[in-house]
Amino acid sequence: MTKGETPELWYKDGLKFSCSGCGDCCTGAPGFVWIDQSESQAMADAVGLPQEEFEDQYTRKIGARRSLKEFSNGDCVFFDNQTRKCEVYDARPRQCKTWPFWDSNLRTPEDWERTCEECPGSGTGKLHQLNEIEDRRKSVKI
Repeated sequence: MTKGETPELWYKDGLKFSCSGCGDCCTGAPGFVWIDQSESQAMADAVGLPQEEFEDQYTRKIGARRSLKEFSNGDCVFFDNQTRKCEVYDARPRQCKTWPFWDSNLRTPEDWERTCEECPGSGTGKLHQLNEIEDRRKSVKI
């Protein structure tokens, strides 16, 4: 490879993903779902609260950033365990919209294989082209 040349991405031919609606990506080990001000406002509008009240009730401050709160079992505060659906799906944060095309899932074929084992929609269904994958990957760093 010469200087200035970029390495070829292992997923250059695209990757398959179709959300199965299982809700597994909204549950599990504790973590962070980072949100910015515009996402906070959109979710506040979706639940019918002023943004400040929404943030007090549904988010936590981590340093200078905000993350959605979780239940004690790690489930997202907006995950309805009965229906297995997101209560603010249309206003969900960018982090949720870009799943599974995150850096952490795309570093190696083995990382993608692990993602496919954990997420029933990964590796199946619609073939997403490289440009769409890269747009999603670059819009959030996880």
